Amino acid sequence: MKIPVTIMRGGTSKGIFLNMDHMPNDQALWKDFLLDIMGSPDQRQIDGLGGANSLTSKAAIIKQSEIEGVDVEYTFAQISVDHQLVDFKGNCGNISSAVGPYAIAQGFVAPTEPITTVTILNTNTQKIIKAEVEVEDGQVKTEGTYEIPGVPGTGSPIYLSFTQAEGAVTGKLFPTGRAIDMIKTSKGLIPVSIVDVANPLVFVKAEDIGLTGYELPAEYSEDTLHYLEEIRSQAAEICGFAKKEEATIKSPAVPKMTIIAPPRDYTDSSGKLRKSKEMDVAIRMMSMQKPHQALAITGAICTTASAFLEGTIVSKIVDIHSPVIRLAHPAGIMETKVDFIAGQMQGIKVMRTARMILEGYVYTKHNYQVAHQLA
Repeated sequence: MKIPVTIMRGGTSKGIFLNMDHMPNDQALWKDFLLDIMGSPDQRQIDGLGGANSLTSKAAIIKQSEIEGVDVEYTFAQISVDHQLVDFKGNCGNISSAVGPYAIAQGFVAPTEPITTVTILNTNTQKIIKAEVEVEDGQVKTEGTYEIPGVPGTGSPIYLSFTQAEGAVTGKLFPTGRAIDMIKTSKGLIPVSIVDVANPLVFVKAEDIGLTGYELPAEYSEDTLHYLEEIRSQAAEICGFAKKEEATIKSPAVPKMTIIAPPRDYTDSSGKLRKSKEMDVAIRMMSMQKPHQALAITGAICTTASAFLEGTIVSKIVDIHSPVIRLAHPAGIMETKVDFIAGQMQGIKVMRTARMILEGYVYTKHNYQVAHQLA
């Protein structure tokens, strides 16, 4: 059967965008349906649309919303490359940046020049995201001068605002009720901070696990990756997602393993020298047990919030001078901005770019009963 599909880049991720009407009626079949389209499990995803990397094996499922004040509802899916697994637990901020342009292009939201604001309900977290998208001549504007590390070229900026993002997955800002927990590992006790804002992250200081915090993705040994997953799996158990022995399979995407370090000069993955004065904290994230090539937006949001939360590992490193936090990741430096009202954190904003790459049909290997079957 053939299914209408759009492939879009959002920030430093790429994924398939599907209208909810074209998903199987039985949600129990969504996993098999998405694995079928992506060509998983297979390390090359040779028989599907996946790009053989966790950053390009993602899906956004969109529907026009009937909820007052909400334009579209968006469900995110992280499709495993080499396992029979689809994770719906958390959200992806980078993919979120393409939801607004998709909604306008599909006619879910009427274009308004020069800026169209799209109010998005992420169903994974039940949180609201507002996307400000530039529009020109009734169409989403793609060309522009804004550049984001990890993506070649420039594009039109998209402003994403995450409001009241605390407890996105666990329902709690601190899933354990504490700013710092001690996790017993095969190499001894390790202090971590588990924080849930936009997505749950488990933070660890690089020096506590024998790293600098400035490693590039190719520089992690298999032993180091196994150790990081050992820590993350225990955090998953503490959060109640899965037993530590099963966390890699049952909850591979959350919490997200995150390594932080104080500012210092480093050379990013493009060979550009980044100076310590340009950053507030270094961050290295894992994505589906592999090093992230850049930085997840939800990770940036959670890290920014954690910098302002007393007692966390992040706040002990970041010396706050302004509401703008500069996060040094493998591909460069990302800035986030905190909005305060009466001294209270109301939201966190980040700029991204996105563009439509392909619009067409994908052919599945199996038949599925969908709401709007195509001839």
